[in-house]
Amino acid sequence: MTQIHPTRSLPGSRSVPVSPRSLSATRVVGSSELRVFPLALSGNGFGRTTDDPATTAILDTFAEGGGNFVDTADSYASGRSELMIGNWMRDRRNRDDLVIATKVGKSRENPGMHAGAIKRSVAASLARLDTAHIDLLYLHVDDESADFDETLMAVDELITEGKVRYFGGSDHTGNRLIQARIASGQIGVAPMTAIQTHYNLLHREEYETGVAHVAGILGLGVIPRFALASGFLSGKYRHRADLALSSRGQDNAQYLRRRGLKVVNMLDQVAGHHDASPAMIALAWLLNKPGVVAPVVSASTASQVPELLAAVGVQLTRHQAADLDRASSF
Repeated sequence: MTQIHPTRSLPGSRSVPVSPRSLSATRVVGSSELRVFPLALSGNGFGRTTDDPATTAILDTFAEGGGNFVDTADSYASGRSELMIGNWMRDRRNRDDLVIATKVGKSRENPGMHAGAIKRSVAASLARLDTAHIDLLYLHVDDESADFDETLMAVDELITEGKVRYFGGSDHTGNRLIQARIASGQIGVAPMTAIQTHYNLLHREEYETGVAHVAGILGLGVIPRFALASGFLSGKYRHRADLALSSRGQDNAQYLRRRGLKVVNMLDQVAGHHDASPAMIALAWLLNKPGVVAPVVSASTASQVPELLAAVGVQLTRHQAADLDRASSF
């Protein structure tokens, strides 16, 4: 396995070697047979904010550091994200080493969860990814105009055909997840095995008061998105002037309040005990939560990736986890 050299790429970071123990760790996604590194690399910037060389470097660094879980969607950069990932897999000949997750339902060409839209979307995604199958397919929207029976049967046909291995929801409520499980049992099709949902230290209530309990009962693997709150939990944004530092700055204006700054301050304190960065601690907090398999993380440069990978090796104490819980309480 390629050695990853330390980097200081993330705000507030220190030199952080990636430990062999962290790189050997894998988790199973729900009831599936998918074994993944405990971080998923997001392709949401590929083709939008990162060009081909930067995307290739990010993916190379992630894979060389032990990462195998790549997350994209047919709507990311109008499909260009999938295309860039597909080109990279073909060039590196590493498809069998990876778990590829993509989403359907939000593309302009095939929106929604009706059977025809799902099948057309998957066919297009397979072509762009240059692969015979998608390991994990997310229903990117909860389209209540389409009956669950129709949606589930369409996905089950794709599973039977070998085009999709497993599937999950994306931001479905607890009640809708239960409805989907009941429907899948009644019509005798494959159930969801995962849920990708908005969850981080600053966005807890919706997940913890609704989805978490249901996901546990149903045995769903939880894949948190916006794991670093658009970069705010890296500690990069502490003053209004900091919002101009990146294109995502204005997204973080909502967090520059007492609670947000209290959380960043606690991240700083805990990070000091681990010789880590605030971002690493925020990810370690998520990984410490029951049911969480792999937070989704983004990188705009390859130099940011090693530190994200190293977060997997951070073991919070019970008191540190409790301190973070209190600082971020809702």
